[in-house]
Amino acid sequence: MSDDVLQRIADALERLAPAPAPAPDFSAAAFVWHADPDRLEPVEAVNRVDLSLLVGINRSRDTLLENTRQFARGLPANNALLWGARGMGKSSLVKAIHGAVHADHPDLKIVEVQREDLPSIGRCLALLRGRPERFILFCDDLSFGHDDAHYKSLKAVLDGGIEGRPENVVLYATSNRRHLMPRDMIENERSTAITPSEAVEEKVSLSDRFGLWLGFHPCDQDEYLAMIRGYCDAYGVTIDDETLRAEAVEWQATRGSRSGRVAWQFFVDLAGRKGVPLR
Repeated sequence: MSDDVLQRIADALERLAPAPAPAPDFSAAAFVWHADPDRLEPVEAVNRVDLSLLVGINRSRDTLLENTRQFARGLPANNALLWGARGMGKSSLVKAIHGAVHADHPDLKIVEVQREDLPSIGRCLALLRGRPERFILFCDDLSFGHDDAHYKSLKAVLDGGIEGRPENVVLYATSNRRHLMPRDMIENERSTAITPSEAVEEKVSLSDRFGLWLGFHPCDQDEYLAMIRGYCDAYGVTIDDETLRAEAVEWQATRGSRSGRVAWQFFVDLAGRKGVPLR
């Protein structure tokens, strides 16, 4: 085969091959990890609220804040699983704490990883390993269903295999489930397995690999109203306590639930009616 033919084949293969990904620019404070092609996409403005506006989760807030400060200072820190009731500020707390600590430690970055991109997490860690910055990997609404093997990819972050988890990376995940999998799935596998105690050990033990378990529980009415009053004060929405209580309780009744998310949704409606922008 002539050199000219070989050169044409080489040129054709080069055109088919994807271009190498550009080196990440780590100047941003926040990123979203995307796979296929692999890239860290900077986030210009993180959607978060101020830490002081998160009401009724003081213990979880203080524990995660101290863990994050330790990590930002280069000290040992634990992976954290924030689990419990929907709409009670789990993901809001992670983003708010990053914002608060980042103000004093600009090298603390947050990288959001979607559950469907977990199989590529090892490649993400390879980009972060050895960097001078510190990285919080954030996986929101994490859970696993029947025949879902994505949980195995998390071991690269939680245990790190033979290389170990990068010293400059910690994982914060949120979930409505303490054990990251449906209760009926756990019970079904226990009842049908030859060795029930071992049937679900691998999946259930995944949550045990988080050093911090922070529980979030439904708020009471006083906390619900305190959340709304805090938003009103922070954004300059004027309303008397009696009217606020009556309208907020009615809003909660129409939704059939009471949570931090419902409190914010009522406040957005209130701010709109009062003509107060939230930017």
